[in-house]
Amino acid sequence: MIGFSCYILADVFFIARGIGADALAALNLTLPAYNLMNGIGLMIGMGGAARYSLSSTRPDSDTHRTAFTHALLLAALCALFFSFAGAFCSEEISAILGADHDTIGYASDYIRILLLFSPLFLGNNLLLCFVRNDGAPRLSMAGMLIGSLANIVLDYIFIYPLGMEMAGAATATATAPVISMLIMSVHFIKKNNRFHITKIRLSLKRAADICFLGVSSLVLELSSGIVIIVFNFLILKLNGNTGVAAYGILANIALVLTSVFTGIAQGIQPIVSRHADAKGKHVQNSIRKYALITSLLLSLVSYITISLFSVPIAEAFNKADDPLLTTIASGGMRIYFINLFFAGVNIIASAFLCSCDKPKLAFVISVLRGFILIIPAAWILSSLFGLTGIWLTVPVTEAIVCLFSFLFL
Repeated sequence: MIGFSCYILADVFFIARGIGADALAALNLTLPAYNLMNGIGLMIGMGGAARYSLSSTRPDSDTHRTAFTHALLLAALCALFFSFAGAFCSEEISAILGADHDTIGYASDYIRILLLFSPLFLGNNLLLCFVRNDGAPRLSMAGMLIGSLANIVLDYIFIYPLGMEMAGAATATATAPVISMLIMSVHFIKKNNRFHITKIRLSLKRAADICFLGVSSLVLELSSGIVIIVFNFLILKLNGNTGVAAYGILANIALVLTSVFTGIAQGIQPIVSRHADAKGKHVQNSIRKYALITSLLLSLVSYITISLFSVPIAEAFNKADDPLLTTIASGGMRIYFINLFFAGVNIIASAFLCSCDKPKLAFVISVLRGFILIIPAAWILSSLFGLTGIWLTVPVTEAIVCLFSFLFL
């Protein structure tokens, strides 16, 4: 998952250094579109793979045999919608997301390519989840990491020597899932796969079941997009495009750090789902304890690192050496990333509950942290404390939701 998040982080670094602050602001404005597309892919992939594992005790059942095919059809339908939007509505989407005359050219270029290649992103998400749950987690990880490394190399080539700017960054990002899927094709070439494409009639009931099991993953990604949209509009009023560019640095670092918790959550899912019966309770409890301790330790290491090196990190993304951009970003990091201590618990709690076939409780956690609390908190805290209130919003929201997570667990 760290490798997966580096898709966008590499874009941030090379766009910031190779193009400039307006392009960085444009990238941040387009992130909600990426969050929605990635969230849909994770919802279908995680939901389908969870149902596949939960039904593994009855391998001959119709549910187990057709889980992959239903998930694949759902992903294809969603990819068709995203591709159409990218081909015909990229400028309109950019404008809705807040792009102005300085950023709309950069934003529409990026969104157009990103959405046109949505079948690759959704297909990669689907295969990652199923291959991992099918007994090949190392192959799944190798595919993602090698794809991410290729994206970083291609980012440099397309932006610097070829001078393709935003179109180059988006093309490099879209190439990574192709490489990832080629790596994972080994699972099928060696015929190690126990899931197959089967002839089915699409069942709305099965499709809804897959979506419901994976909806917390969608809400997790979608909430990131919604938070970015709300924060962008509030910051534009307070600090203009410089403030948005500074928030872009924080948001993309947060993408990498949050992916650590998502990785833990996805790692426990197959194990917890396989021990869903009464005999497996002690295994589930043990896995839950290890996951929570791991997340808290990694939160501590991450926060200390960010606090000590906030200025150099901000300067690394500051091509123009704008002192205001560095000041806003570095100051915001020390406040904003307090949320790591609570976010890890919430993400793991949501995944654990889904893996135990308790999606309603997982959905409550996801909705609380994604919509219900964070949006009003952003408006209230920004009105009271300005930009500091914006940075406080996520830690305050995650801390409140953490209380519900412990209660549900």
